[in-house]
Amino acid sequence: MATKTKKQAAGAAQFDKATYLTWYESMLLMRRFEEKCGELYIQQKIRGFCHLYIGQEALVAGAESAITKDDRVITAYRDHAHPIGRGLHPKYIMAELLGKITGCSKGKGGSMHLFSKEFNFFGGHGIVGGQIPLGAGIAFADMYNNNGRVTLTYMGDGAVRQGALHEAFNMAMLWKIPVIFIIENNNYAMGTSVERTSNVTDLYTLGESYDMPSWAVDGMSCEAVHEAIAKAAEHCRSGKGPVLLEMKTYRYRGHSMSDPAKYRTKEELEEYKRQDPIERVITTLRDNGWIDDKGVEEMEAKIEAIVNESVKFAEESDFPAVEELYKDVYMQADYPYIMD
Repeated sequence: MATKTKKQAAGAAQFDKATYLTWYESMLLMRRFEEKCGELYIQQKIRGFCHLYIGQEALVAGAESAITKDDRVITAYRDHAHPIGRGLHPKYIMAELLGKITGCSKGKGGSMHLFSKEFNFFGGHGIVGGQIPLGAGIAFADMYNNNGRVTLTYMGDGAVRQGALHEAFNMAMLWKIPVIFIIENNNYAMGTSVERTSNVTDLYTLGESYDMPSWAVDGMSCEAVHEAIAKAAEHCRSGKGPVLLEMKTYRYRGHSMSDPAKYRTKEELEEYKRQDPIERVITTLRDNGWIDDKGVEEMEAKIEAIVNESVKFAEESDFPAVEELYKDVYMQADYPYIMD
C-alpha cells in the first residue's frame, strides 16, 4: 500500500498513486452524492431527516484503505458516506433515501437507518449514542469467534455525553474487545459547540480514565486517518483491546437539512474549506504528476454518471407494497424452543 512518492507534505504519510486515486474517487463520489441528496431533499423527493457528510469524507476514505472488507463498520445517523466507502453501490442508498423497495433497507429505514450485511455495514442508527454499545457487542462476537476482525464504531462529538459510552468503554477495556471507537468531532454536535457542553474539550482524553489508548487525529487528512486506523487495528488484532480516536473534522453544511447553522461564522467555515480533504488529495496527485486537468475532468464525469444512474434507479423503483409493513418485524430463528 505505502510506497515512496516524489513529493511529500511535512508530517504526511507516503502512499502510492493507486491509493491517492482511490481516495480521490471515493471522496468525490461521497461529496457529489451528498450534494445531490441536498437537491432532492429541497425538491421533497427525500423526506424526513437528512444529515449530510460534506467536508468529513476523509474519515471514511482514509479508514477504509487501512482495514479489510471483512472488518465491521457501524455509525450514527450521518451515514450516507460510510456504506459508499464500504463498496455498496450508491443507487441502493439513493433508493433507500427515496423510500423505495430496492433500497438497502427495503425503503423502511430512510436516511438514518442504512444497512448492508453484504458489506459488513451495520447502520445507521437514529438514537444518539445508541450505536456505541452495539459496536462493542459486534466486536465481542468476533472476538468470541476468534476471526481476527475489528469493528469501527463511529460517533459524533455530541454522542460522547451519553452514559452508554462509558459503560461500553469499561466493558471493552475489561474484556479487551477489538473495537475502534471513533469520535467524528465536527465541533458542533446538533448546534452547540464542544466548549459550551463540557470542560473536557480534548475528547480523546475520555478514554484515558479507562487506560484505553487514545489520541487525536487530523480528520481532514486521508493520510493521517489511514495511519491512525492502521495502528489502532493492529493493536486490536493483537488482542490488546480497544482504541479511542478523536478525528478532528468539520461539516460544511448544518447538522441536518433543516439547520441554517447560524451558530458559526462564515470566516470559520471558509478556514476549514481551505483544508478540504478532496483538494488536499488532488494537490498531492498534481504535485506528483499523477493527474492533470483532463484527469480531473474525467473523474468528475465518471462520478456524475454514477450519481445520475443512482437517481434514475431510485426514481424508477417501486415503493414498498403495503404487505411489507408486516415483514422484517420479527426474525424466525431455528432454535428448538421457538414455536412455529
